Amino acid sequence: MDGLPLLSLTIFLPLIGALCILFIRGDAASIARNAKAVGLLTSLATFALSLLLLFYFDKQNEAYQFVEQRFWLSAFGIHYAIGLDGISLTLILLSTFLVPIALLMSWQNISEKVSTYIIAFLLLETTMIGTFCSLDLVLFYIFFEAALIPMYLIIGVWGGQRRVYASLKFFLYTLLGSVLLLLAILYIYDQAGGTAIEQVTSYSFAPNIQKWLWLAFFASFAVKVPMWPFHTWLPDAHVEAPTSGSVILAGILLKLGGYGFLRFSIPLFPAACKYFATFVFVLSIVAVIYTSLVALVQKDMKKLIAYSSVAHMGFVTFGLFTFTLEGAQGAVFQMLSHGFVSAALFLCVGVLYDRCHTREIDAFGGVVRVMPTFAVFFMIFTLASVGLPGTSGFIGEILVLLAAYEVNGFFAFLMGFGMILGAAYALWLYRRTIFGPLEKEALKKLKDLTFVERSVLGGLAFLTLFFGLYPTPVLSLTEPALTKILAPYQHEIVLETVEGPLTQETKSNDVTG
Repeated sequence: MDGLPLLSLTIFLPLIGALCILFIRGDAASIARNAKAVGLLTSLATFALSLLLLFYFDKQNEAYQFVEQRFWLSAFGIHYAIGLDGISLTLILLSTFLVPIALLMSWQNISEKVSTYIIAFLLLETTMIGTFCSLDLVLFYIFFEAALIPMYLIIGVWGGQRRVYASLKFFLYTLLGSVLLLLAILYIYDQAGGTAIEQVTSYSFAPNIQKWLWLAFFASFAVKVPMWPFHTWLPDAHVEAPTSGSVILAGILLKLGGYGFLRFSIPLFPAACKYFATFVFVLSIVAVIYTSLVALVQKDMKKLIAYSSVAHMGFVTFGLFTFTLEGAQGAVFQMLSHGFVSAALFLCVGVLYDRCHTREIDAFGGVVRVMPTFAVFFMIFTLASVGLPGTSGFIGEILVLLAAYEVNGFFAFLMGFGMILGAAYALWLYRRTIFGPLEKEALKKLKDLTFVERSVLGGLAFLTLFFGLYPTPVLSLTEPALTKILAPYQHEIVLETVEGPLTQETKSNDVTG
């Protein structure tokens, strides 16, 4: 594979597919049919390229691999620089896996402006992959913010009745944080003389400057996660988005914020991260408990699952800021698991909505009697959301809880209490929807899953159970990169253990150096 720009091909193949769709000619029906075919084949080819990246990836190497670096804005020292480590590769595989699923499951549901819809999804895939492998802050910012545009269109054009309100709210929330992120990047460029990750990581910012830069990065990443209290755009966006839009929004886009914390905030601003760690813990705990309580009173299935996403991402932010390998691995594993499970839950809701044209929980009951296969799949994903041992949801949460206990036992108790609340709303949703008497006449005519629906949900269920029983592939893939990122924090802990408590000045010098 020497000399082949495999990573660039993976990033821009969806963009090439989108350009091809622009040249499709014929009547409206043939254009729509061919656009869907091109979109699905392009996304499958992109997934195949990502598997090729996995095949040639050296899992024992902590350095970036498949690195490509070319002058882009040479006068300013800004590069088109991309590369992979185990963290990036994990999230890229998740992205390339979910996009063809989203396109396949919307095959029959999208009938208006089909070509534009497929183009928006392919553009979104390019921006997401580019975000996860950017090795330059400016390039990261461009991909990171460009992902906003196609998702804005997907919600605003093909969404529900309040789609314009939801898409504008989504746009304005993320735009505000983006402005602060851009200002911070400009300051870093001025101080460090460039924006390459390796260059800015080796530059030591003063502790007081780190705090301001950390807050600027936090403003953007916290909205994307989203953390409480920046989460209010998410339930509206999920409710109004088409099913496939919700799949990508929950499965991948929410991971951009967690990835940003891990890739930039933690390596660049160690002193500030230690200073604000308790602040992040508190927000994460509030997110887990508060949004779980809110989920308990929801009447719309999509909104309930949306609030559960905020709670699950609270485990991610908590784990990242424990600065332990267990916590970081738990956070990354939780992002991967949440990508599978939340996508599957939204697909399950979409299956019911396509048949009944409602998402109201009270409109259902006794579905197991007419859709037994669906009930089994829905049960698997519900239990994975709860964090049942044997499912992927358990691995990430238990690792984060172990790391939380090392930090503060009371914090670990609160996070565990949040898990109990999660079980309450998830099992409550399942009981009200699947069990009980089959009294409503409209439900008696429901048909069980089609072949395509069985195949998609079956694949997601297999991954949910496989990684729940055998998480080693993911943990071994991400461990070298996480160890490298957390090395400054572990070095500080070792010094404190061996030499005793350090003065604040010595700590800051050691961490920033």
